[in-house]
Amino acid sequence: MANSPSAKKRARQSEHNRKHNASQRSMVRTSIKKVIAAVESKDADIAKAAYAAATPVIDRMTDKGIIHKNKAARHKSRLNSKVKALATA
Repeated sequence: MANSPSAKKRARQSEHNRKHNASQRSMVRTSIKKVIAAVESKDADIAKAAYAAATPVIDRMTDKGIIHKNKAARHKSRLNSKVKALATA
């Protein structure tokens, strides 16, 4: 348990940041799931729109340090390939 005032404040800040970061990670996961759901429904237009909406969300969380840049690139690449495969099919 934190004893000094500064340690107590840091504990409060850490808890606040943990909750905020969890919310941000959830937002990224939700946007990824929306793209996957659109691809599975086999609607190319909705899938493209969902991918276009998810890309800036993923990039923003990468800039904030919520997710690693390579993980973000991997997600975007895999989602894009699924959307393109749907469009050509």
